[in-house]
Amino acid sequence: MNGAQALIRTLVDAGVDVCFMNPGTSEMHFVAALDDVPEMHGVLALFEGVATGAADGYARMADRPAATLLHLGPGLGNGLANLHNARKGHTPVVNIVGDHATYHKQFDAQLESDIETVARNVSSWIRTSTSTADLARDTAEAVAVASGPPAQVATLILPADVSWTEGAEPVTPNAAATPNTVDPAVIAQLAAVLLGDEHAALFIGGRACRADALVDASRIVNTTGSKLIAETFPSRIERGAGRVPVDRLAYLAEFAAMQLDGLKHLIVVDTKPPVSFFAYPGKASDLVPEGCTVHVLAGTSDDVAGALAALASAVDAPADAATIQAPGRPDLPTGPLTAEGVCSALGALMPEGTIVSDEGNTSGLFAAGFTAGAPAHDWLTLTGGAIGQGLPAALGAAVACPDRQVIALESDGSAMYTMQAWWTMAREQLNVITILFNNSSYAVLNMELQRVGATNVGVKAKEMLDLTRPDLDFVALATGMGVPATRATTAEEFVAQFQAALATTGPSVIEAIVASII
Repeated sequence: MNGAQALIRTLVDAGVDVCFMNPGTSEMHFVAALDDVPEMHGVLALFEGVATGAADGYARMADRPAATLLHLGPGLGNGLANLHNARKGHTPVVNIVGDHATYHKQFDAQLESDIETVARNVSSWIRTSTSTADLARDTAEAVAVASGPPAQVATLILPADVSWTEGAEPVTPNAAATPNTVDPAVIAQLAAVLLGDEHAALFIGGRACRADALVDASRIVNTTGSKLIAETFPSRIERGAGRVPVDRLAYLAEFAAMQLDGLKHLIVVDTKPPVSFFAYPGKASDLVPEGCTVHVLAGTSDDVAGALAALASAVDAPADAATIQAPGRPDLPTGPLTAEGVCSALGALMPEGTIVSDEGNTSGLFAAGFTAGAPAHDWLTLTGGAIGQGLPAALGAAVACPDRQVIALESDGSAMYTMQAWWTMAREQLNVITILFNNSSYAVLNMELQRVGATNVGVKAKEMLDLTRPDLDFVALATGMGVPATRATTAEEFVAQFQAALATTGPSVIEAIVASII
């Protein structure tokens, strides 16, 4: 058995049986070893940013890591944006980066680079495996570190000769780590805060946005008269009819400040205290109100669900005290097609168990409201703000959950970063419907142009945010990669096309021509 065979066997034995990849010469022995370990599902991506974003989406839904396989430093660099999103979302990813043979590095060949420095931007665990005998052990450690807690990106650098050399053996998986139990004294202290007279809120993210944890969070705030707010961009939130509704903190700092106004205590659960997404002239970066004390109930290494359950018990919250979302769907839209109408149709028609990968940006602002009472579903968001996540995350979610409908809400500008995901969706025949909002603009940047105080805007500046001349034809782009696509210009056309897409299997794209709401 060579190093690559032992590596893949170790991955599979540790529960990592999907690898999203864009390999090169240094990774060919890994590719060849796929036939020797048939349990590993290799998924080819045409761009590294698709592979890394797909690994992120997969892990969010599977609750275990996928692997990536990237080619040297430039390949890692191409995948960096979506590894950044995975890092910010505390997503487990085993990131394998091929490297030159150990004896070849001294010659500074064209693709030689400092891979560890590149990886350090997104990964706190980095190891270059320099011995075939140690490779499987390093692999098992990478899986354990990625799985957490805390979950993270673990980067294993794989020299070509370590991969091709014979004499390797797989190793048994490392024992899974257990999350820390929150100190009962902390639970008692925070129960006293919540039962006191001062205005308090639970500010939740990460694992606290799962259905069972949300029930306990809702029981707590309803019993104590406090407030429940979720982070702006949770990695995965379980919502819809029969689940606990929760308001997410507004993206715009002014609106977020209104949500937090008057708080004297902010209890943070599996996230960090809120800050403004960007700096703006004359406006605060720290959104915690003046005079408000921040408390931490549970962090990324802690038993979040257990901490919320313990806090609910400490405040004597009744078992039935949670607020539960009633079923309810909006009416189907009619007339000219608008972003609001698209989101209304989504809420009216999406089936139970849908997974929504949301990169709709400005056009998707209405989606959360219109889907609040839709059948129970999962919602994935742009955790790190690096655009180009929506399509790859949808791809990965569909690989993780092949029996569920996945819907990607995608904006036109963001789609152009990673639309190669459509090709992989077609090849894998994944059940993903892309709703493509085409408003021919980087609309969110038009808004930000004004907010940062750049008010003296001329023709040249506006051209940098305009996506016309030529117009993008997403029907042609999608069909060129093997995905059936249609275009809707009226609400009736969109509804009919969406209903048809829901009635078929495999990927499809609906290009929704809408006006910018900014």
